Amino acid sequence: MGKEMKVENRIAIFESKEIRRTFQNGEWWFSVTDVVGALTDSDNPRDYWYKMKIRVKSEDGVELSTNCRQLKLLSSDGKNYKTDCANTENVLRLIQSIPSPKAEPFKRWLAKVGYERIQEIENPEIASKRMREIYQAKGYSDEWIEKRMRGIAVRDELTGEWDKRGVKEEREFSILTAEISKATFGMTPSEYKEFKGLENENLRDHMTDLELIFTMLGEASTTKIARVKDAKGFEENKVAAKKGGEVAGSARKDLEKKIGESIVSDDNYIEEPERVKRLKGRK
Repeated sequence: MGKEMKVENRIAIFESKEIRRTFQNGEWWFSVTDVVGALTDSDNPRDYWYKMKIRVKSEDGVELSTNCRQLKLLSSDGKNYKTDCANTENVLRLIQSIPSPKAEPFKRWLAKVGYERIQEIENPEIASKRMREIYQAKGYSDEWIEKRMRGIAVRDELTGEWDKRGVKEEREFSILTAEISKATFGMTPSEYKEFKGLENENLRDHMTDLELIFTMLGEASTTKIARVKDAKGFEENKVAAKKGGEVAGSARKDLEKKIGESIVSDDNYIEEPERVKRLKGRK
C-alpha cells in the first residue's frame, strides 16, 4: 500500500493507520484526531489537536475548529461518539499547520479525491459508474442497484424543484422529506432508521426493493403535484409533499392488503455480527 490511501466503506487507511470518515451532504468528512495521529505519530492525537488549535490561533488568528463539525463516528469500544470532523478542503488547511513529512502523500491523495470530484462534475456518467462500483463491492444485487440509482435521480429532480420554488434551507428540505416519508410509510426518516436499527448509515442504502420503489413514488408524485399546483415557498410545498406521500402510502397499503404482509421492513444490510450486537443493545 506504501504511502497511498486506500478507500474503504467508512475507514480510509494511511500507512496502516485508520482514518475514520463519514459521508454527509454529498462529501466525505474525516476524523481530525485520526488525521493528526496518522501524520504526527503523537501518543495523544486529541491533546495534539487541542494544542494545535491554540497555537494556530495565537500565530495566525485562525480558529481551526470553526470549519469542523461534530459528527458521530464509531470508536474502538464499538460505540458512536461525536467527533471533530473536517471535509477535504479543511483537512488540507489543517495539514498545512502540521509540520510533518508525512503530510505530502496525504496531500497527494486528497488532491486525487478533488480531481475525481471535478471529473464527476464535468461528466456525471463517471460519478454514476463509480457509485455503481461501490454498491457492487458492498454486495448489492444489480437489480437493487438499478432501483437505488433511479431513486437518486428522482430525489435530485425533487430537490431541484424545491430549490426553484423557494425552499432553500436544509432544515426545510428535511421537514418536507419527513412529510413524504410519514405519509408513505407512517414514519419519518429518523423513526425509520431507528426501526431498522441504523445509526450513521444512509437509510436508503438499507431499504428493500419495494421500499425503494414506494420512496420513489412518493417523491416523484410530490414533484408532479408541486409543478401542477405551482407550489411556492415552504408552506405550499409542505402541502404538496404530504399529498405526494399519500399517493405512495395509499399504493403501499393497497399492495399490503393484496399480499397479506407489510412492505415496511426492519431488514437492513448491516453485517450479521454488528446487527446482532445492535439488537442486543436495543433490548
